[in-house]
Amino acid sequence: MHVSGIISAIIIGLIIGALGRLVVPGKQNIPIWLTLVIGIVAAFIGTFLAKALGVDITEGIDWIEILLQVVVAAVGVGAVAGLYGRRRV
Repeated sequence: MHVSGIISAIIIGLIIGALGRLVVPGKQNIPIWLTLVIGIVAAFIGTFLAKALGVDITEGIDWIEILLQVVVAAVGVGAVAGLYGRRRV
């Protein structure tokens, strides 16, 4: 992965984190910065999964890769929200 790929993954990750938060039902009691960090990590994990599945290079927009990233972000936001909520009580 090149520097431009890392920078674009971070930018996409910020968007993916917000989308992941929207996908998870209910209120998440985690700070927005943590959601964005989860999105960045999810972008990297989703890209890795897309490469592992062989769907990382397509013509046009990589919809499958984006879907994988959003799903990973949603799972991450849900898991962290559950853990974060219990910790603060």
